[in-house]
Amino acid sequence: MVRLGIDAHKRSHTIVAADEQGRQVGQVTVNATPAGHLAALVWAGRWPQRRWAIEDCRHLSRRLERDLLAAGERVVRVPPKLMAIARRSARTPGKSDPIDALAVARAALREADLPVARLEGVERQVRLLVDHREDLVAERTRIQQRLGWHLHELEPGWEIPAGALDRGVWLDRVAQRLAAHQGVVAELATELVERCRELTVRANALERQLERLVRPLAPSLLALAGCGPLTAAKLVAETAGVGRFRSRAAFAMQTGTAPVPVWSGNRERHRLNRGGNRQLNAALHRIAVTQLRLGGAGRAYLQRRLAAGDTKTEAIRALRRRLSDEVDRRLHADEGQQHRQPACLLPAA
Repeated sequence: MVRLGIDAHKRSHTIVAADEQGRQVGQVTVNATPAGHLAALVWAGRWPQRRWAIEDCRHLSRRLERDLLAAGERVVRVPPKLMAIARRSARTPGKSDPIDALAVARAALREADLPVARLEGVERQVRLLVDHREDLVAERTRIQQRLGWHLHELEPGWEIPAGALDRGVWLDRVAQRLAAHQGVVAELATELVERCRELTVRANALERQLERLVRPLAPSLLALAGCGPLTAAKLVAETAGVGRFRSRAAFAMQTGTAPVPVWSGNRERHRLNRGGNRQLNAALHRIAVTQLRLGGAGRAYLQRRLAAGDTKTEAIRALRRRLSDEVDRRLHADEGQQHRQPACLLPAA
């Protein structure tokens, strides 16, 4: 079977065909357009037994993946790290599109359990909404910081509580105070207040939209203590289909909760895993911290780990690992429920 390695770019895609021994048997460059994708399929038709391997950069390869899957082709995704390892181990020096494409094909030959590409579902809609809301919140934070310095200049003795500028009642108070001042600083501060109000309204609307979308999509996940709609949306969006993970341990590697062994001698110890998807890891940490604050099973588990000799940091890491397994189980349950129901449509804002 021939592996067709693809190095995807914004304007063009380079494809290299490699046989079972990793030898290059063909090469072509096509435009990153539907017509170019069709030309790639026609060119690849000379190998009836073939499999496509694409470097996993979906902002560049998403449309190509969609066209290949629609044509009935089998596509696997090669992580950039594996491609880089294959390129460094090759005898050909340098870096070019054909070299990278051949490295992708050879990595696909060497790795038997690469994730299989599939058409994106409602998870991507959730991801787009979550990312857009986070961008708006980050922009609002920058505006609030600039507004704070202007207020310090105009009203040096006025203390505004933390997080107060997220609420409309405090923005009204700030606007009333600014109305008593003249000059450029007051004018800019008033403009920032209105922009902050607009961002708050839009961020709140997105939060409600995400909640309406996630509730039928992940009811089991929302039933987990400490997991609110925004955290559930983040988990669904970043996981992008829990079925692509072959086991709970694989999902734990993705969430960055799989322990890293560091012991020497007779005492077994583990340290923080800094790999994996840090957004998933942060979402699990929020659930863990919330469970510790609320009490219940999370706090009881922490107390058992502390009694067994773990430090608090180690106990929280262990709790995140258990939460990873629980989230994996609930995502599987929700995914199975969705397969038994009609497709979930994105609700209107």
